[in-house]
Amino acid sequence: MQTIAETTITDILLETFKKHQQGVSTLRKEPLSNRMARLKKLRQWIHTNRSAIHQAAFLDFSKPAMEVDGTEVFHVLSEIRLAISSLEVWASPRKIDAPVTMLGTRSYIQPEARGVCLIIAPWNYPFSLAVGPLVSALAAGNSVVLKPSELTPHVSALLSRMAKEVFEETIVTVVEGDASISQQLLQFPFDHIFFTGSPSIGKLVMKAAAEHLTSVTLELGGKSPTIVTASANLREAAQRIAVAKFVNNGQTCVAPDYILVDENVQQPFLDELKIQVKKLFADTNGSFETSSSYCRIVNQKHFHRLNELLQDALYHGARLEFGGKVDEPSRYIHPVLLTHVPDHCRLMEEEIFGPILPLVSYANLDEVVSIINAKPKALALYIFANHKHDCEKIIRETSAGAVCINDCAIHFLHHNLPFGGVNNSGIGSSHGRFGFLAFSHEKPVMKQKSGITSIRPFYPPYTEMSKKLMDWFLKLF
Repeated sequence: MQTIAETTITDILLETFKKHQQGVSTLRKEPLSNRMARLKKLRQWIHTNRSAIHQAAFLDFSKPAMEVDGTEVFHVLSEIRLAISSLEVWASPRKIDAPVTMLGTRSYIQPEARGVCLIIAPWNYPFSLAVGPLVSALAAGNSVVLKPSELTPHVSALLSRMAKEVFEETIVTVVEGDASISQQLLQFPFDHIFFTGSPSIGKLVMKAAAEHLTSVTLELGGKSPTIVTASANLREAAQRIAVAKFVNNGQTCVAPDYILVDENVQQPFLDELKIQVKKLFADTNGSFETSSSYCRIVNQKHFHRLNELLQDALYHGARLEFGGKVDEPSRYIHPVLLTHVPDHCRLMEEEIFGPILPLVSYANLDEVVSIINAKPKALALYIFANHKHDCEKIIRETSAGAVCINDCAIHFLHHNLPFGGVNNSGIGSSHGRFGFLAFSHEKPVMKQKSGITSIRPFYPPYTEMSKKLMDWFLKLF
């Protein structure tokens, strides 16, 4: 039975949803210039409030300002810039050639807004993974209810202020609150749901969407493997893996989750990896704890989860090669490198999502393929190799949302590439034009000419002549 407070919240959310439904009819009739104006206003707000974004991210999990700019602000501004410059092309009807069976017809595809969209954003990149999809939704002409994560309350409050200062309430509304608010929002018949988070929660979102036959875009995660072959440039590989893994304290959906390294180069690669992690994230005294370039775990719950994963791996025989120091009050975990990690420990079964990196040696690429294919499909797969046939074999014989060769995670910032997973790691794509299409229905429109059409000879009644004509016709195909 609902309490009075719960009833009030439900009523408020329902009223918000209905306002957005009413606003959609106006949005469908407005010119593209209105969409562009909103995006430009959002861009200006971001530039004006850049320091506030830095401060909110620091208060939530001690994220360095430079890291906020590079991993969050840049991505959103890049998305806005592309949308503004490309919107007229994206939104224009696309002419479609007629097949021989449809001679005389004229056809085109017209993108149309899906309607009222729900965006449920995660906590690990609380600004970019909320505002990035919002840009795509607005470019496509939708209204949006945005639910940021309660685990980053300062960024969440900033997003709420942003919505009030930039948008009309029937176009963008930010709804703050815990998981129960998301659950209530999922009861409404939204026209599209864009969710970023874990596969386990993604299943619940998809189940709720199925009740209303609502389309979904799910950006999930998984254990993204990284292969270091004997032909790789070990110093470059170590540097680029270290950046992708330990930026944001490993709390990145496309971070390398585990390393598969050729047994012939494991030790020199490990030695180089230690050097690069120190260079990149330690301060001048060699300390990670006092470094201004090293983030923190978002909350105590996730700190304990990661510490349990580490202790479980060590208990089952993993060898600690680097790090290991933790501090619960400050949610600090020193970058951790492990070898001899048993395949059955939790660290090799669950997505890590933190600064712990297991290294697993392999003898040949068939072994690599078997290890990868034994796990659910990942959001990304990384290959460090200078032999083309090694790359081709791994790409051909495995499946992942994306593949990046000789680097990690940078494909996320390439807005001309679709970003998304496959099966366990996600459904659908985002970024750039792919994000615009995720929030659009590509509506086919076909116009038939007057007079005799190409299919008129096959209308009923079916005569002997029409049957012979059909026999002849089908032989053409």
